Amino acid sequence: MRTTTDQRATADETDGFTVVSAQLTGFDARHLRATGLVEAYGAVALEQLGADVFGRLLREEGRPTEGLEGDLLDAARSVTYLWYTGSWPGPPPFVVSPRAYAGGLAWTAAGLAAPATAPAGYGSWAQSPAEARGR
Repeated sequence: MRTTTDQRATADETDGFTVVSAQLTGFDARHLRATGLVEAYGAVALEQLGADVFGRLLREEGRPTEGLEGDLLDAARSVTYLWYTGSWPGPPPFVVSPRAYAGGLAWTAAGLAAPATAPAGYGSWAQSPAEARGR
């Protein structure tokens, strides 16, 4: 991942971020790539954590994450939060994008679609399926 002057990631950085993210979230790398958010989340993490902490977190690839401490533990928590909610915890906290909100792993883990993102739309829960079909 690169700074704001060059947001394109190298293949090694993208792969490393994906592997570390899979370790932190419990979702496999294939699932994370399928969200289409790896590059965006990697860029956010790099910008928010800084190159030093971000690079050190990537070097944890393949190692147990249970022993992380200090700024690496905070970084790991922030990246996990990012994947599950589509937002960076801050300060200040912010939602990465509407797509990131809808693609948050929390919804997948719960077996749900994010509110107001399902094809039936906001408030579709207010009627039974039979009522919604006009029966």
